[in-house]
Amino acid sequence: MAQSEATKRANSEAQSPSSSIARFGEDAPLHLDAGVSLSPFQIAYETYGALNEDKSNAILICHALTGDQYCASVQPITKKPGWWETLIGPGKPIDTDRYFVVCSNVLGGCLGTTGPASINEKTGKPYGLDFPIVTIADMVRAQSMLIDYLEIETLFAVIGGSMGGMQVLQWAASYPDRVFAAIPMATGARHTSQNIAFHEVGRQAIMADPNWHQGKYTDEGVVPSKGLAVARMTAHVTYLSEPALQRKFGRQLQDRENVSFGFDADFQIESYLRHQGSSFVDRFDANSYLYMTRAMDYFDMAEDNDGKLANAFSGTNTRFCLVSFSSDWLFSTAESREIVHALNATGASVSFVEIESDKGHDAFLLDEPEMVATVSGFLNSAAKARGI
Repeated sequence: MAQSEATKRANSEAQSPSSSIARFGEDAPLHLDAGVSLSPFQIAYETYGALNEDKSNAILICHALTGDQYCASVQPITKKPGWWETLIGPGKPIDTDRYFVVCSNVLGGCLGTTGPASINEKTGKPYGLDFPIVTIADMVRAQSMLIDYLEIETLFAVIGGSMGGMQVLQWAASYPDRVFAAIPMATGARHTSQNIAFHEVGRQAIMADPNWHQGKYTDEGVVPSKGLAVARMTAHVTYLSEPALQRKFGRQLQDRENVSFGFDADFQIESYLRHQGSSFVDRFDANSYLYMTRAMDYFDMAEDNDGKLANAFSGTNTRFCLVSFSSDWLFSTAESREIVHALNATGASVSFVEIESDKGHDAFLLDEPEMVATVSGFLNSAAKARGI
């Protein structure tokens, strides 16, 4: 499939994003877990609110797999509102009248931070698969360089869900002296075998698309849209719960009274998933999807700390609030409890809430009153302790 106008806008955003950019030259390489260094590179980010005089009110928001830096502002490609406006804004739990909020596109992303869709200065073409494999820890190292660039010594809080929650945990483990409070939501300390399996299905769908061209599809002026759409459809099913699907769609037919005895989208759920897949293609890079899912697959905090998760948080002074959702089977409550137990073993300050919801993994992105109240209460308490 040839590139649509939306895809062309996405390619443009990958190189010259609408948001702010922090550029790091050859003199400031990023050392990656893969054993190589990346330079030069850039980080695209958005900020909301104002930094106070002693720079004690900064909150870093970490986005999920297909998220971006536009957590509380209009996304330039889709023109949709920010993905976490439920929580972020004036008078909201993450109050931009009170806090200075930073959200960056992760390393390997496709909305302005250097990734496979970015131009490799050595070749003048997009990196494609020449881009090095990155990990969650690499993303966090890049974010720490951004925080240094903004001249912020310590963060009041780091907050995120799903892959963003992984980044929150990594921040607390890698930079405990820089994180006063942490809110990891709907996440785990490692990616499970089942989750890796779903990601592999998505990656294989992309790589099987004839338009993928071994990752060099941009050179050919095409997009592996069918493969990327299938990858998105598969993943999206894991973000939902069976009760939510049944409540929203059931077995209702799509714009017809009887089944077609064919392979059109007879059911509303089929039409919904096809729409999710096709709209995703317009805003996300296929190679970035490969890299982001691989980073999540490699995440295993216990393995990185002599097989003991508690070792990752040894001696931490960070205050934690973990949030899980009862119907989330992608990152179950049991996984959050495992993190809580590890934190308890280190004597850390930790609170935990499992929120009753039938909305599945995506609940952390939705208007869940108990989640809103939990975040608000925890941040208010932490801000009081820090004197903000």
